[in-house]
Amino acid sequence: MRTLVTGGAGFLGSHLCERLLSEGHEVICLDNFFTGRKANVLHLEKNPRFEIMRHDVTDPFKVEVDWIFNLACPASPIHYQYNPIKTVKTSVVGAINCLGLAKRVKARIFQASTSEVYGDPTEHPQRETYRGNVNPIGPRACYDEGKRCAETLFFDYHRENGVDVRVARIFNTYGPRMLEDDGRVVSNFIIQALRGEAITIYGKGEQTRSFCYVDDLIEAFMRLMKQEETVGPVNLGNPSEFTILELAEKVIELTGSGSKIAFRPLPADDPLQRQPDLALAKKYLGWVPVIPLDEGLRQTIAFFRELAKAGRVQTGASDS
Repeated sequence: MRTLVTGGAGFLGSHLCERLLSEGHEVICLDNFFTGRKANVLHLEKNPRFEIMRHDVTDPFKVEVDWIFNLACPASPIHYQYNPIKTVKTSVVGAINCLGLAKRVKARIFQASTSEVYGDPTEHPQRETYRGNVNPIGPRACYDEGKRCAETLFFDYHRENGVDVRVARIFNTYGPRMLEDDGRVVSNFIIQALRGEAITIYGKGEQTRSFCYVDDLIEAFMRLMKQEETVGPVNLGNPSEFTILELAEKVIELTGSGSKIAFRPLPADDPLQRQPDLALAKKYLGWVPVIPLDEGLRQTIAFFRELAKAGRVQTGASDS
């Protein structure tokens, strides 16, 4: 099996490349290295079945593959709001390029969509039938609406051209290889705790999130891609719901930090609730996440401690 992973040097992409190689695939990792890091896949370069292609998914490309995983897009607010027009192009033009390739070579193609398609949901937990509550002109719209349009393209290519698609809606995921400066809540809290800085919480910390460890998510990717019963969309995430304040307290406890908590105003269009309904994932994939939050946080904290030792993350005395 020859497989293309766009965004393959990113947080999720690098873990997926590892998994594919472990199952005997030939893997092409395509990345423009805007948020992806070569360090994430450096240990894979000696594998003769692994190839890195430095390329932007918005520019046409040709490869001969059996599977395509389209993971290319900045996924954190700091990065996707840095150049919102580019973010929309990555989601939409990138999807068109990937789907065109899948159509030509008759490859099965996977779209990494997001729970952000639900916006600030009025349904809780969110089922795949829920159509969302998204602000199309807000500061998060470049990502939310870009991903919604990508889903539209996937299903139109499927209906009109018979392209073999799989669509996953990914809820908050965390783990080693997250970027320390990406503004996501888990990495933010860990870095602040290791530095002994105040843990920054927006609003009162009562908003909820469901955190899925990366290994659980990659297992779901593979199951969705291998099964024949549904093209999706399928929610993938952890249904265990925590408030942001609870997460901050867990990070302080597990790092042994003396950090205090500082409250800041809530950003525009920040969802107040986010929790996946996993009925379809259980039905079609036989999948539920198995790694508890405390264990996943320990692994992620250990990763950032190692970065600190290597001098790639500046931390304070609490990292000793």
